[in-house]
Amino acid sequence: MLFGHKNKPPMELQIDLGDLQNEKEHLTTFLQLHLKISVAQGEDKLRVDSENVSAQELQHVVTKFVYHQNLNGTHYVSLEGSTVKINRFEGIDEKKEKHEKEPPHQTAAQSWGL
Repeated sequence: MLFGHKNKPPMELQIDLGDLQNEKEHLTTFLQLHLKISVAQGEDKLRVDSENVSAQELQHVVTKFVYHQNLNGTHYVSLEGSTVKINRFEGIDEKKEKHEKEPPHQTAAQSWGL
C-alpha cells in the first residue's frame, strides 16, 4: 500500500460512557450481540479492537443502544478521534421532578352555583 499504511498497528477504539456508568454491562452485551466482537471493560471506558469494525460503525451501534434504552432525549453520541463518547445534552437536569397538577378549587357545578 502507499505511504506505509500496510504496517500500521491496529487502532483500539474506546467508548466513553460519560455519566452512564451504570449502563456498562448492557452496552457490552449489546455490542457483542450486534457486532459479534469482544469488548474489554476498563475503569471508565470500554475498549474495542478495531480490526473488525470501523469507528463510524461503532458510533452507529452505540447510537442504536442509546435509542433502544430511551436515552435519546437526554444523551447523544459523538465521535472524537478513536473515541465514541456518550454526552448529556446541556441544560438537562440529572433528575426532573414531576409536579402533580392541583385539582381546581371548585367543580364546574359549584362554580355555576348549581
